[in-house]
Formats: sequence, structure tokens, C-alpha cells
Amino acid sequence: MTVTSAPTTAPAPGETGPPGPARRRALRPAAVPAAAFLLLALLPYSALEVPVLFDGPLNAPGSLQLLALCLVFAGLALGYDLMFGRTGLLSFGHALYIAGGAYGTQLAMTEWGLTLVPAALLTLLLGTLAAVVLGAISLRTLALGGIGFAMVTLAFAQAGSLLVGRNPGGLTGGEEGLPLHAAGVPEAFVGVANTVHVYWLALGYLTLVAAVVWWVTARPVGRVWQAIRDNEQRVAVLGRDPFRYKLGAFVLASALAVLGGAVHLLVTAGATPHSSTPTFTLTLLVMVVLGGSGTRWGPVVGGALFTFLDQRLAAFADVAEPLLILGTLFVLAVYAAPGGLVSLRARRRGRTA
Repeated sequence: MTVTSAPTTAPAPGETGPPGPARRRALRPAAVPAAAFLLLALLPYSALEVPVLFDGPLNAPGSLQLLALCLVFAGLALGYDLMFGRTGLLSFGHALYIAGGAYGTQLAMTEWGLTLVPAALLTLLLGTLAAVVLGAISLRTLALGGIGFAMVTLAFAQAGSLLVGRNPGGLTGGEEGLPLHAAGVPEAFVGVANTVHVYWLALGYLTLVAAVVWWVTARPVGRVWQAIRDNEQRVAVLGRDPFRYKLGAFVLASALAVLGGAVHLLVTAGATPHSSTPTFTLTLLVMVVLGGSGTRWGPVVGGALFTFLDQRLAAFADVAEPLLILGTLFVLAVYAAPGGLVSLRARRRGRTA
């Protein structure tokens, strides 16, 4: 008896065949981010109570404000990793652009009478132009090695922090900072009752940063950045100009930071001088290292987790110093997972293989 197999015909042009393994593999990288976004977007509709982690239900204003702060710092850490983890540039002046976004948006509303969106867009434009100039100056010092770039960015950050602290012309508020100019902000983002809108704004910022960083690092320019990080001389030998690519990464990361500063202004309802200090940049560096630099999810996990612990451990200040607890947890995490928390899964797979 002859067994005849079913004919395997390819779909005719214009017809859509069943999704094959190749198509499923192509869609798989987008499935996890889409599911995470959907879960986070629907979170404000949940009245679930999580004792210890949150003081109230998830949809309470206090819980949503904390989660919004975690989302903002996850986006800021992911943007910083575009330089540190993807290109190998260690900058200590990244906070300068975050503070520029917050103070610039605030001053554009109070001094020039702009509303939130035009003020944020104008600040983004000016901040990007400043990044082009300061980035070009800082990157020229790479002839002295990576330490030269780090020191110059630190110098710019110190100068910016001192300028904010001196309160020139009464513009920055000095050590007190500036409260949010509510008159220039849409009512949807003002008041405790509208915390959920601020939360969704923070989620939108993180989504935008993730889309930009993940898309651009998957393109040829992203592979050149990685090659520069691994061996800059080889990139130059192949005919590429490392300076132009590094300046592109610096400007893009700075622009994302300026935009994040504007969102941070809304989430925290004000601009604080702490956001302009080199310590603020060091915090972002710790977040990236904690989660895993140069990885897709590492900075997001590190930024959100570090911010959550930093805020929640303050409740135990009577028992122990929060920073001491946080520092101890960081050392343990780095010891257990040198490549960051997201490397734990790969390490476990390696042991079981």
C-alpha cells in the first residue's frame, strides 16, 4: 500500500497562511514587553492589597505615586545605560540633563507663561542643543582615556549643581528647590485625585525610552556602539568614526534624560537641587549595575527595584539606617550576580545545562 502524504502548498500571493515557527520567533521578543505594558497599564484598576510592600491597595494614590517614581527611574536608568552599558561611556554628569529638564520646564512655565507641553518641548530642544555642545567638548577628552571623559563630565555636573544651589536671580529656589507651577499644568495631572494620570504618564515615559533604546540598539548603529565599547580601535580601522557615534549616543541619552526630568517634575511635584548633583548620577549607575548593564531588562529592573527599596526602607529608619540596608543588599546582589540581577536566569540555565 502506498501512502501519499498531504501536499504542502505555499500560500498564494496575497493569502495569509498560518503563523509558522519563524513568525512566532519573530513576534516573541515583543510579547513580553507588550504583556508587561498591559499589566502595568491596568494596575490602577486593581484594589489588591500587598502588605509590607505597600501601605494601601495598589490603586491608592500613595501606591500609585510610588510606582510612578519607580517607572520614571527605570526609564532614566535605561537611558543612562545607552551610554554606560551600550557604548562604554562613564559619565558623571547625566543628572545635569535631568535637572535641566525639571528646572527648564518649570521656569518656562513660570517665567515665559508657557503651558506644560510647549515648555517641555522647548526644554527638550534647548537641552539637546546643550548636549551636543557639552558632549563634543567632553568626548574630545577621551584622548586622555576614559578617566578624562569622566572627570570632565563630573566638572560640568559640579558646576551645574553649584549654579542651582546659588539660586541665581531667584530662579532655582536654592536649597529649597521649586514647587510645581500648577497653573501651567493640565488639571488631569494636578491633585491627589489625579495621581493615576501621573502614573500613566510615567509609564508612557518608560515605554517611550524602552522603545527608542531597544529599537536603536537593534539597528546597525547599535552594533557599532557595541563594537566601540569592545574595541574602539578596530571600529576606526574599519572606516567608522567613533567620535560621531559616541556623540550620537551621548546626545540621545541626554535628550531622554531631559524628557525624564520634565516627567520627574510632575511625579515629585517640584524640582529639587538634589537632582542636579553627581550623587544623583551615581545612583543611576548603581541601578544599572544592580540590574545588569548592557542588557535589555537590567536597567529597568535595577531602576525600579532600587527606587522602591530606597522609598520603602525609609519606613524602617527607626530600626536601621536605610542607606546601610540598601548598601548591604546591593553588595549581596552584586556578589551573587556579578552580571546583574537579570543574569541570574542565564546562570541558572548554565548550571542545569
